[in-house]
Amino acid sequence: MFKIKSLVIASCLWFGSAYGAENTTAWELFAWMEDSLKGEWKLSSAQTGTESYKHKAVLPLLGTDTTAMAFKLIGGEVTLQEDLLPGTAKQMVSMYHCKEIACTNIKATHYCSKQNQPEFIANLRESTPNRIVFDCDMSTELCQSDEDHIHQIIHELSNNGKHLKSSYFSWKDKKLSSTHSIYHFDRK
Repeated sequence: MFKIKSLVIASCLWFGSAYGAENTTAWELFAWMEDSLKGEWKLSSAQTGTESYKHKAVLPLLGTDTTAMAFKLIGGEVTLQEDLLPGTAKQMVSMYHCKEIACTNIKATHYCSKQNQPEFIANLRESTPNRIVFDCDMSTELCQSDEDHIHQIIHELSNNGKHLKSSYFSWKDKKLSSTHSIYHFDRK
């Protein structure tokens, strides 16, 4: 009896979370991003377990209280600006805002150290309040090209919103590249 009851509860939780994710609106996603990401973040000690920590722009930030990621509202509070590794040679900025006036989706443009600007569309099906997913906008030339570019951005929150894992997955020659950047941050 206990196994059946557990299975029913697990199924309801899974269905409920899947249903919620499928019905996420752009406005809900933007509110989640604003509520959970806004503010300053420093590199976490978890960063040393990633390949990205070895970059010469990242190493000096480890073990310090220096801001390594910041999110703030700009443009009349309708755009969320992400500033990754501010003040370093690898500084990058992403801008998140409604795709159009009806706001059926959230668009992002990533101003990358790869010297290109991939555009993204929120994945409303996969995004949750603790996992925010943006996929390269395949209607754009760069996302369809062989050029090395960031093809997916995922922000994952844990530890009651005090830890942020931001992943930037690279794409080259129309396939996932082995070079990608994963950063771990703790809220300042």
